[in-house]
Amino acid sequence: VQLQASGGGLMQSGESLRLSCTASRRIYSWTKMDWRRQAPGQQRELVARINRDGSTFYADSVKGRFTISRDNAKNTLYLDIDNLKPEDTAVYYCYAPGLCSGSVCGDYWGQGTLVTVSS
Repeated sequence: VQLQASGGGLMQSGESLRLSCTASRRIYSWTKMDWRRQAPGQQRELVARINRDGSTFYADSVKGRFTISRDNAKNTLYLDIDNLKPEDTAVYYCYAPGLCSGSVCGDYWGQGTLVTVSS
C-alpha cells in the first residue's frame, strides 16, 4: 500500500487549504490515522489524529483551525486548515500505523506535501 499526500502549496496568511492522503489500495482495517508535520530544523510532530471510532485529537497549536476527516469509500484522509499562519509552514505527512489491505498489514507514511505560508 502506498499513501499519496497532496494539496500543499504556497499560501497567504489567513487562507484555507485542504490536504489529502489517498491509499493506493482498498483499506480493510485501520486503527488510527495521523497528520504530522515537520518544519525546517524541527522534529516531526503530530498535529491531528482520527481514530477508527471517529474520535479525534489535535495538537494545542492547531485546535480550532485544523479538521481531520476520512472518506472510507475513497480511501482518503483529509486535513482542512483554516486561517493559515506562517508557523504552519512545514512538510505535512500522513501516517497510518497498523493499516491492513487484504492480508498485508503495516505502518505506512505518505511522501509528504509542502505547505508554505507567507505573511
